[in-house]
Amino acid sequence: MVRRSFDIFCAVIGLIFCGPAILAAVVAIRLSSPGPAFYRAHRIGRHGRPFTMYKLRTMHCRPVLGSSITSADDPRVFPVGRLLRALKIDELPQLLNVLKGEMAIVGPRPEAADIVRNYYTYEYNQSLTVRPGLTSPGSIAYYTHGEHLLANGNAEDFYVQRLLPLKMAMDLNYVKTSTFLTDLGLIARTASVLIQKALGRRLFPTPPQLAAFLEQSRVDVHSPAASSPAVNSPKPPVMSPRIYEPDAANKDHAA
Repeated sequence: MVRRSFDIFCAVIGLIFCGPAILAAVVAIRLSSPGPAFYRAHRIGRHGRPFTMYKLRTMHCRPVLGSSITSADDPRVFPVGRLLRALKIDELPQLLNVLKGEMAIVGPRPEAADIVRNYYTYEYNQSLTVRPGLTSPGSIAYYTHGEHLLANGNAEDFYVQRLLPLKMAMDLNYVKTSTFLTDLGLIARTASVLIQKALGRRLFPTPPQLAAFLEQSRVDVHSPAASSPAVNSPKPPVMSPRIYEPDAANKDHAA
């Protein structure tokens, strides 16, 4: 109850203070690319239930088929959209999802239905026992150490084989050990990383949780030859059979 009240408070304050940035982004999107300013992404939430996650649109509206994973040089992303993605401004509308109770401020980032259906293991499904969030240990590590490694053409393979296991290991540990104080620490850390990114910083120290996982599993995110427990493990169904099947032309990843 305390966390939910805190989420609502943060979402209201966030929408008030970030409202001007959202409005400026809306204008920039409409001037840069024909189409709506907002995008509705279909994601899998708590207990495997599908929900609509709100984002600012960062891709062209052209009906081009593509992966639900967005690569670093994805041609679907227009220049202004690339800037919004780099600063995570495109994620601000998800404060509405927090108000609706579909998301939390802190929690594992929600994945697209095809990623959950094809690559989630029984262990990964444990991340669906809590509300998905705007930020998490895994998403911070992905933002600072993983996003730039995704190359166009094999982005989805690289993501599910190299990066998803790292994200899930950190987020599953969060699910098991999180407290209100750890949430406050993650919010502060997220804000610090975003500010440093906006100021131009590109290199960040390896988070302790990520370093521990790399040492334990001997996975090198820079090596395409690294093995992946996520791909080789059995893939039981997600916790809820009501999985939304997203239209291929409207997929968009939101790590």
